[in-house]
Amino acid sequence: MTTDVVIVGGGPNGLMLAGELGLAGVRPIVLERLAAPSEEPKANGLLGQVVRMVDRRGLVERLGGGPGPPRPNSAYVMFAAMALDLSLLDESPIYGLPVPQRRIVQALDEWARELGAEIRRGHEVIGLTQDDDAVTVEVTGPDGTYVLRTRYLVGADGAHSVTRKLCGIGFPGVSYDRTTLRSAHATVPGEWVDPTTGGLTVPGYGTVAPFLPHRTERGGFSYAPFPGQPPLISTTEWDQPGTEAPVSLDELRASVARVLGADVPLGPPTGEGPHVLRRLSGGNTRVAERFADRRVFLVGDAAHVYAAGGGPGLNLGLQDAVNLGWKLAREVDGSDVRYDMGVPDAHPMVGRFAPDLELHTPNGTIRLAELTRTARPLLLDLTEDESLAEAVSEWDDQVDVVTARPGGRSPAVTALLLRPDCYVAWASATPRAGSAARDGLRAALRRWFRPTEPARA
Repeated sequence: MTTDVVIVGGGPNGLMLAGELGLAGVRPIVLERLAAPSEEPKANGLLGQVVRMVDRRGLVERLGGGPGPPRPNSAYVMFAAMALDLSLLDESPIYGLPVPQRRIVQALDEWARELGAEIRRGHEVIGLTQDDDAVTVEVTGPDGTYVLRTRYLVGADGAHSVTRKLCGIGFPGVSYDRTTLRSAHATVPGEWVDPTTGGLTVPGYGTVAPFLPHRTERGGFSYAPFPGQPPLISTTEWDQPGTEAPVSLDELRASVARVLGADVPLGPPTGEGPHVLRRLSGGNTRVAERFADRRVFLVGDAAHVYAAGGGPGLNLGLQDAVNLGWKLAREVDGSDVRYDMGVPDAHPMVGRFAPDLELHTPNGTIRLAELTRTARPLLLDLTEDESLAEAVSEWDDQVDVVTARPGGRSPAVTALLLRPDCYVAWASATPRAGSAARDGLRAALRRWFRPTEPARA
């Protein structure tokens, strides 16, 4: 028996892909090497466009966010180890969602299973071969070795991806071993915490703003008081000699003193763990030579790795999964998927992530994000005559059509065709849908989605 899709890796990216495929009716098998989800503290949240992406799937509340739309960051954000002041902008484009990675894995695991994914933990891929029709995967599990045959295989198995190595895909880039990052959850004297800003006031140095990288001539320092857990203290130093000794709070305290030129008392963390206490030496910036090898695809760290600051690997990897998910699902069902981004004279919104518009519909007021939870193509018709539905008659079982009036600030468009990943495939700004708009819409539909074949008599 040949299954449709096997995903190697049950971390956030593999589980996100499993859920995306499930929304499209594909029931993947996820193979995860670890017998249980890791409790090791890793990422502390999501940052950037990925927050809006998970909102489009209704996952924000599952991940610990409040009801309603996510709110943009209105103050500072880290970019390339620098603090950008977003308060200078009329409208912040950056969103953040504090959530530990273990909770991300738990929530996405539950979501993927609800949508029909089969998740096998303690199952490790040890070999694979391809032919014209399928991929044959050799797996070792709790009950021994077995073979799976699948139409498509996706490697979401991290920076040391077995999938990538078995396919012979190179991973060129840069490795560097001259930096040392130390991090730990620790307590600090309560009187050192600024009650107004939440920053850390260090006698003899000054106040360090929370959550932002702070750079000195001797290295980098950050103080991150995440809700519900002890502050996370981190330093980065260059040209530090390596050591094999276990990391300790005393070692981190000495590093803080070197970076800031002032002593910061660090006590052991309080409350329920797990707690961070680690030292990382060096790092990598690498991109796979190709992201696909016939019937095998790579996502997340299996495809690209970057410096860890700000969590670019997790934030980008989840978006990889959403981008690949709908395309792979259409390959599975035999649709003719197109990957080009449009035509030179396209509306400037084409190829961009769709804004979360407030819409007045016959059924009440709703956000655009709430209309994309099913991961189906969507035509949003805001024209005065609401006549675009007839232009999609050949795609009526593939594309959802919503007619509405914009609420709040009027958008710069009167119609949008969204791909399942919420990127704009076509847009129009004409108040009424004339023949040119209908022709453009049909061209975009043909470019991205195969017309529905009429039923045979």
